[in-house]
Amino acid sequence: MKPKSQLPDFEAVRPVVRRRRRGGRVLLWIIAFFLLIILAAGGVGWYVYQQLQPVAGSPTTKNVTIPSGSSVRDIGRLLEEQALIRNADMFNYYVKYKGVAPQLKAGEYEFTTGQTLDDLLAAMTEGKTVNNAERFTVPEGWNVEQIADHLAKEGIVEKDAFLKEVNEGVFPEFPFVTAIPKSAERKNRLEGYLFPETYEVKKGATAHEVVSRMLAQFQQEWKPEWNEQLKKHDLTQDEAINLASIVEREVTVDKERPTVAGVYFNRIREKWPLQADATVQFILGKQRDRLTYDDLKVKSPYNTYTNPGLPPGPIANPGRLSIEAVVNPEQHDYFFYVTKKDGTSEHYFSKTLQEHNANKAKSRGN
Repeated sequence: MKPKSQLPDFEAVRPVVRRRRRGGRVLLWIIAFFLLIILAAGGVGWYVYQQLQPVAGSPTTKNVTIPSGSSVRDIGRLLEEQALIRNADMFNYYVKYKGVAPQLKAGEYEFTTGQTLDDLLAAMTEGKTVNNAERFTVPEGWNVEQIADHLAKEGIVEKDAFLKEVNEGVFPEFPFVTAIPKSAERKNRLEGYLFPETYEVKKGATAHEVVSRMLAQFQQEWKPEWNEQLKKHDLTQDEAINLASIVEREVTVDKERPTVAGVYFNRIREKWPLQADATVQFILGKQRDRLTYDDLKVKSPYNTYTNPGLPPGPIANPGRLSIEAVVNPEQHDYFFYVTKKDGTSEHYFSKTLQEHNANKAKSRGN
């Protein structure tokens, strides 16, 4: 028998074998894990590829109207509802990947099922709208009468039909319309809510459809957080639009809108009359370079020289910047302003009547 010290040390060898087998299993698990990742990525890639492919089936022509201000998600949902694309979410990601979101144009388009995403995007970025659409623009500060005259002149709708919808039309889909105060002194019910924008409507659109389209734009432009901000100023939405319409007609230089809004807030707080020339111009029905003292005495509930507070309703349809100026007016101690008359369309602002009179003299000198 061999001495015990010369026998092989089997116990020392066996743990080494176990470690090798365990290491082999770990390697297999790692390989399997990466294979699963590759397969999963391939599956996701294949799914995305499929979702971006044209919709199968016989070609069908469909007219789709993209409202002004629509987001990429809005457009994607419209196209998916019309079975022009497979997946609205994938459309959203693809548009952002291509970087063409800001170039998508509103309007009515004629699409065909089976068109590629690139074809659809090309049409919308180039604005290839259908020929049976008509376009018109409402500038900031136009009142209802001006809009009605313009639409009639362009052959969009008849003036009387438009004015009837403005004052009598039923629009239950727009809560802000039902919130407009009923007043016999208010000249046109929807004054202030026909949002200034370039619109595209189908040929033969009714007056109701045209007005509804403009109200929809107002609803889209109005930010929900503005309601909370107006509560701080103790203003309703209608009062804010009323004041914004005055700011719109009084100011030409955009940077001055919050400053002028602040002047009116100061006057309202101190219960001073607003004394806005624009309200008198509204009563007279035409723009005058200079108002006379007799003009300032004209009898009308819209005359802010002879009546305290806001007029019975807006005097025009304000744009985004004028509404924002009223929602977030500038905080200052100014109570007066007068045009500089130096070609800049800007104003001199003052805190006291004495300063105001000095600014008026300076303005006349200019």
